[in-house]
Parts: sequence; C-alpha cells; structure tokens
Amino acid sequence: MNPPAARLETPVLIGRKRDGEELAPADLHALVEGYMAGEVAEEQMSAFLMAGVIRGFTDAEAVALTEALHASGDTVDLSSLRGPTVDKHSTGGVGDTTTLVVAPVLAAAGLQLAKLSGRGLGHTGGTLDKLEAIPGFRVALEPDEMREQVERIGLAVAAATAELVPADKRLYALRDVTGTVPSRALIAASVMSKKLAGGAEHVLLDVKTGDGAFMATREDAVGLAELCVRIGEAKDRRTAALVTDMSQPLSDGIGNAVEVAVAIEVLRGERPGRLETLCRELAAAALVLTGRAAPADAPAMVDELLDSGRALERFRDLVVAQGGDPGVVDAPREVLPAAPEIIDWRPGSGTVTAVRCRELGELAATLGAGRRRKEDDIDPAVGLELLVRIGDEVADGQPVARVHARTRADGERAVERLAALVTLGEGDVAGAPLVLERVGLPATGEVR
Repeated sequence: MNPPAARLETPVLIGRKRDGEELAPADLHALVEGYMAGEVAEEQMSAFLMAGVIRGFTDAEAVALTEALHASGDTVDLSSLRGPTVDKHSTGGVGDTTTLVVAPVLAAAGLQLAKLSGRGLGHTGGTLDKLEAIPGFRVALEPDEMREQVERIGLAVAAATAELVPADKRLYALRDVTGTVPSRALIAASVMSKKLAGGAEHVLLDVKTGDGAFMATREDAVGLAELCVRIGEAKDRRTAALVTDMSQPLSDGIGNAVEVAVAIEVLRGERPGRLETLCRELAAAALVLTGRAAPADAPAMVDELLDSGRALERFRDLVVAQGGDPGVVDAPREVLPAAPEIIDWRPGSGTVTAVRCRELGELAATLGAGRRRKEDDIDPAVGLELLVRIGDEVADGQPVARVHARTRADGERAVERLAALVTLGEGDVAGAPLVLERVGLPATGEVR
C-alpha cells in the first residue's frame, strides 16, 4: 500500500524550508492538516519546525500558519452580539492580573468581551486559576451561555474548549520538547490563531518584555507585537499592541488569591501602583481601538468608570453570573482563601536596586501557587506579596515582602531565598518605564 500523498510531500517541504525557501500557504495548510490527521509524523513536524526556527519564516508564512492553526478547530460565533466586541491578551508575566481590572472597565464602557483563557504553567499564573480562587466561581461555560452572559452584562471569562485551535495545542507541546519555541512567527501564529478563533472584532495585545517575560529583549517584544498586529489586520481584525515592562512584578501579589485581592483593591481605588497604571493604559487603548473614545479623551473616561465604582459593580456582575461569592467584592481578604502561615521579610534599610522577577514567580510556584505540569494541583492561598519596587527607599524594620505559605517550614525557606531575589543597595535607581512602545495606536492623553 502506498503512503498518503501528504506523507510523500513532507520531506520535500522540509528540505525547501531547510534551504531557506518561502513555502506557499497551500503547502503550510497541507502540512498542518496532515499532522493532525496522522499523515505527517512527529519527527517530520519536528524537523520542519527546527528548519523554520533556524531559517526563519516570512510574514506571509506567519499569516498562513495562523490560518492553518485557526482552521484546525472551532471559531466562537459572536455575530449575534451588538458589539463592539474586543479581546485583550497578555503574553504573560509575574503578577499580571490586568484582565480582572480591564475587562470590567471595558464592559462598563459598553464594550463586549467574551474572553477564553487558560491555566498557568511555570512561573506565570493563569487567569482561570486566579478566578477559581473566588469560592464557587465557575469557568466552564457553554457557548450559548457565554454569549447570553456577554449580551447581558458585557463580559464573560471562560475556559477554552479542546475544539478551539487543537493544532496549536499539539504543536506547542511539540515545540516545548524540541527546542523550537523561540520563533517570532510561531509565537505570533499561536497567539493570533487563538484570537481569531475567539471571534472578537478588535484585539488588544499586551506584549511583555524583561526578566519576567517570555520575550527577554525590547527589540524581540516589539518585533512580536508588530507581527501580531500585521497578522490581525491581514485577517480583518482591528489589532493593536502595547509593549510593556516586566523587569519587576506587575502586581503587589504573586499567587492566585493574593492577585485577585490586589486586583479588586485596584477596582476599589485602594491600590495605586504599577498594576493600576497599566490597567488604565490598556483600558484607554481599547477604548481608542474600538472607536469608543478619542485618544485625548480615553484616560478621563477610564478614570470616571473606576472612580464612580461602575467598573467594580461590573466585576461583581461577573462573579455573580459565574457562581462566585459576591462578598469578595466588598471584603476580598476575608472571602478569598488564606494561607495558614504569613511571614514578613524585613531585611534592613537601603534602596531597592534590583529584583529578579522570574525567580520571584518561580518561588511562588514552589510554594504551591503554580504548576510544573498541566495536571498538577495548585493551592490558591499561597504566594508572595512584594511590597516595594525598584528605586524605593526601605527603612530599617520595614517589611519588603510577605510570604503566604502552607507550613512554617515552607515560609521560612521562602524567606531565606528572598535575600537573593530582591537587592538593597545605595543611591538613586530608576525602574524602566511601564509602557515602552505602542503598535498600531496613537498615544492617549495623560494616564494618572
């Protein structure tokens, strides 16, 4: 019996990519379809991915790969919603809880968000894990249920189904074990195929850069943002991106319940800082992207939605709609799970000169706040609070960090580790700006 035609063609396609040729969209579609059908072997796809990582992919190839991944599964149909529909995506980082603030702000402004999110792996937490720290909160929504909720309150945050971009899930797992993750085109195709499948008319990306981010350098992050925007626009989705700093944790909390508490405190107007500032920037950018506000007016609209409590009430609507305890909005620290042991770290006086962001996230994961494998359980109560930022002056006896642990021994081991992750020194030190680049957007007015 002769092997399938796709199998016969695969070595030719691998060889052409190995030699630096640009593959036609039809060839890339056939390769992905053959892989999903079992006609392209794992070792063949591995060889193709490695050839692409070494030789690079063109923009046209990145668009074709995005289309092929998107075509492998279902697309959420949001056409019945009155709109404008918008999706906001972050490439991930330490203490990144922006969705919990930005989504209710945008819903209160009249936009509609049907957000499909994932769980965390490694040093970054997942939005679903954070929301499930709220007692009773349910993330498994049927498509019709999700659309009805979005039409009624303006937002829903649910788990993506297995039928959504299944080729991306398989390819990402393969890339993870073959050293082929660091490709701008493959990362962009992965991100944008899920955004296309999510069905929103507008896509706002928050591309992180720095020690705690996937893209370590600003140049790489800007390049990824620009490519994602080009792919989105090529597929008739109004797309824009902010490139933002992740050289230190975004939130004061690192962990699930502690991050939810901080996000609610931002919505309540009780927690100024980096998280609040970036949430205002992202919300203003989304208002401009969707045409809801002019660039000069968007920050003032965000201020009104937060200061009036309208965004907070929309978050309460979200919690109630998805079965959570609405008391979390009024008393987050009382309703959310609390760790048995809480230990403050007081290292002495000085200026915060450096923070090892990724390793702080990894430390929270070792306490039980994160996963090494997708099937691992997490403890929503454990984690860290970083109470300072780079450039802050610390007085003798002032707490610099707070450890939330299952046991005293776990907490003490984490405290011992903190001295290597947060450095106190002397002199004036300034952290990096929070928003580094805007791609596909004009600058908005001043964000307070």
